[in-house]
Amino acid sequence: MDAMRIIRAAKVLTGRPGEVIAEGEVLVDGDTIVSVGPRGSAGEVGEIVELPGHTVLPGMIDAHVHLGFDDKVDPVTRRSQESDRHLLLRMAENARKLVAAGVTTARDLGARGFLDLALRDAIEEGLAVGPHIVAATRPITITGGHCWYMGGEADDEPAIRRVARENLRAGADCLKVMASGGQMTPGAPPSWVPQYTTEHLRVVVEEAATRGKGVAAHAHAAVSIQSAVEAGVSTIEHCSFFTPSGHRYDAKLVDLVAAGGTYVCPTVHGVIWRSRDVLGTETIEAWLRGVATMRDAGVRLIAGTDAGFAVAGIENRMDGYVGGLEAFAEAGFGNAEIIELATVRAADAIGLGAVTGSLEAGKRADLIAVAGDPLDRLADLRNLTLVLVSGRAVTQAGVDTVTSSIR
Repeated sequence: MDAMRIIRAAKVLTGRPGEVIAEGEVLVDGDTIVSVGPRGSAGEVGEIVELPGHTVLPGMIDAHVHLGFDDKVDPVTRRSQESDRHLLLRMAENARKLVAAGVTTARDLGARGFLDLALRDAIEEGLAVGPHIVAATRPITITGGHCWYMGGEADDEPAIRRVARENLRAGADCLKVMASGGQMTPGAPPSWVPQYTTEHLRVVVEEAATRGKGVAAHAHAAVSIQSAVEAGVSTIEHCSFFTPSGHRYDAKLVDLVAAGGTYVCPTVHGVIWRSRDVLGTETIEAWLRGVATMRDAGVRLIAGTDAGFAVAGIENRMDGYVGGLEAFAEAGFGNAEIIELATVRAADAIGLGAVTGSLEAGKRADLIAVAGDPLDRLADLRNLTLVLVSGRAVTQAGVDTVTSSIR
């Protein structure tokens, strides 16, 4: 196949806010975008892919996934019951599912045994099918803390530096720290309890900065959210203001997050409709109201589904990405804004804004084509016709999903 390809469609969304090219085209040379413009602007070089009635847009980004997350920890042996070899195969299938949903870049925020690095490299070599992976490897957590079983336990500054440096030496693209507890690790502090101080989080940020990397902070508790902002993390994950009695958003703290310019990945996912009967309608609505409150206060939100675990016993599927975007719509976001936070803004947040997230000359050829117009109907993002990851066509929508995303 000729390395040069022109992809023509009824609409091209470049990813830059408000920029739509009617009857547009994208010229791709190998793994790189050469030009973006109206029909005919690229000439008649190489292969021409005509997609009438379609929209071409940047490949979508899931800024928070767990390709190898396993919430079934044996309380007796204090170990996960799935072998590394088997888990790596599951992770490869999960990566395929992400591409099937139009995700061309995914940030994996917690994996054991550096398996995410092995899968990342295999995808880049063409040995596996999936999106580009930004890998955090082992989350840094206190002894017995949230996700301790992934191997990143550290209780004081020297231990935190050691784990951070080990992760970076292994090849981590970013660092993940559990600033607060969580709900899915037996015996760990609950979500509303902080696990680290501001000073501890600064240590993580310092170590990441030595390699030019960012830090994602898991933070549910208000005090942990504030510490994450003060420490200078790149992104706050969840940011739910969780208390023993539910979500309690703090307007002053939300303003602090917005003023600091910290990106927030509220891990909005598509399980909300199926979990209402279990968690309660008010709980779900309070969560979505909080997300809208952050948006209205000027917080820079990005898309991430936290796929790879179960919510109230309901699986958060790896190929359910668009459902998460529809949840933003449920919270009152417009379609154009949702596409922006799922592409160009997410790329900026995870440190890849110069590489991907928008359709521009010189950027990586990560793009999708869908039948219809997602600016009018967000669900059209499911109508995938073409997925390019660094210029490689990897659409997998026709392959049946045969296994669960989690154990």
